[in-house]
Amino acid sequence: MGTDDSDRSRSDSRTPEDETITNTDFRSESTESDVSEDLPDSTHPEDISESTTTTEESAQSIEDMLLEFDDEEGLIRDRSLLDPNYVVEEDRIVGRDEQLQEVTKMLRVALGDNRPPNLFLYGPSGTGKSLITKAVCNNISRICDSRDIQFGTIEVNCQDLDTLGVAVYELVQQAADEANVDIQVPKHGVATKEKWDELYRIVNENFDSVVFVLDELDMLVGRRDKQEPAFSRLLYQLSRAGANNELSAHVSVVAISNDTKMMDAVGSRAVSSFTPEDVHFDDYDANQLQSILRRREDAFYEDVVDDDVIPLAAAFAAQTHGDARKAIDLIRVAGELAEREGDTRVREEHVRAAQAKVEKNRVLEVVRGISTQKKLCLYATAAVAAETDTGAARSTTGYRVYQFLTEAIDADQYHQETYVNKMKELTTYSLVDFERRSHGPSSGMFLEFQFAERPDTILETLREDSRLEMVSEDEVQSVVKAQIRNQT
Repeated sequence: MGTDDSDRSRSDSRTPEDETITNTDFRSESTESDVSEDLPDSTHPEDISESTTTTEESAQSIEDMLLEFDDEEGLIRDRSLLDPNYVVEEDRIVGRDEQLQEVTKMLRVALGDNRPPNLFLYGPSGTGKSLITKAVCNNISRICDSRDIQFGTIEVNCQDLDTLGVAVYELVQQAADEANVDIQVPKHGVATKEKWDELYRIVNENFDSVVFVLDELDMLVGRRDKQEPAFSRLLYQLSRAGANNELSAHVSVVAISNDTKMMDAVGSRAVSSFTPEDVHFDDYDANQLQSILRRREDAFYEDVVDDDVIPLAAAFAAQTHGDARKAIDLIRVAGELAEREGDTRVREEHVRAAQAKVEKNRVLEVVRGISTQKKLCLYATAAVAAETDTGAARSTTGYRVYQFLTEAIDADQYHQETYVNKMKELTTYSLVDFERRSHGPSSGMFLEFQFAERPDTILETLREDSRLEMVSEDEVQSVVKAQIRNQT
């Protein structure tokens, strides 16, 4: 985010002459006799230099500080258990017995050197979709090894992949890593078909059975000028490869998405060839989140976590769609904060500080890459939500605040339909959601936006943008309150 140059000019407002005057005045006021008079009888001026030297010599080096931390016992015993992506043992998987059984039963046919069905796992973020898939595939791999079946799991996260060609090469890289072989085509400068051919070669030469795990598949949209999204074309190609004899290995595709309606955007050809078994994952409730955290409490040393830490972390996570990743992140950050403060226990205040930090980090990650127009839309809507009792914002009210903001910073102002569309686009980041509402015949229809994080956190983060920083918070709040009063 940009920085206002005026800040630097204010902080460096003193001139060289000012410094000279200040230093001269100080020297004239602090003569040697003055110092001698202020010192205790046993202290002499010459001792001052010796004291300074001793202080400098006692300053710790970086290496000393690192080794000192290394020697400390700390509070966290096993940090891997506080990594949401770490595949834990089966007895640590909580609240997903039904989904675990479904996925296991459908993928277990790979143990008999047969082709498992394709799967579509869907539900909110942090509800165990990826964890269960990895846990089941890890167990299948271990058993297949004992039966001399070459089984492979080729997993990619599609969130940061922007085109089909990039996605295919990522599959090539993961397949090569799984098989421990070299890739024979370059990443750039070749047609996507050559990348497909390289993927087929690696799989055919090294595996009897493969499960392709496509996490956050709905994020792979690809080029806008194509008739169907890139994730649809990827599903079609992978699911058809076996039927076309391009792959001799048994291939199953597990598509994972937070978007329950992703399959609606899949083309008819891909739907016909993919034909997955659906497995739905719903939100964790607070009790399930507590159980998940209890199963990982041994990540800390014994008796260093206060009794109210886990219930509080679970309650915070339950407020945001029952996200287990967030719950695990919260107790990890809380533990790290307690360690840095030199505390001997992880306490409630550490969880509350971690909640603020995790929220802001997540929002910062989202807003850092979005356009100025989306920032203005998000800022206006969050400003309205922050002033309502429900924490929600009507699109009609949010748009009027958006108009005020664009005028305040002299930015382009779009029509209300474009504002609504940009807010809808932000739902893909799981930061905001919406529902269509009506408050009677006179009010007409409108969208109501709800936020996954506290609107105040969103506003605080967005104000780090120098253009939004220029707008008075009090003035925005005044406009918001006036617009809320005018709601019909």
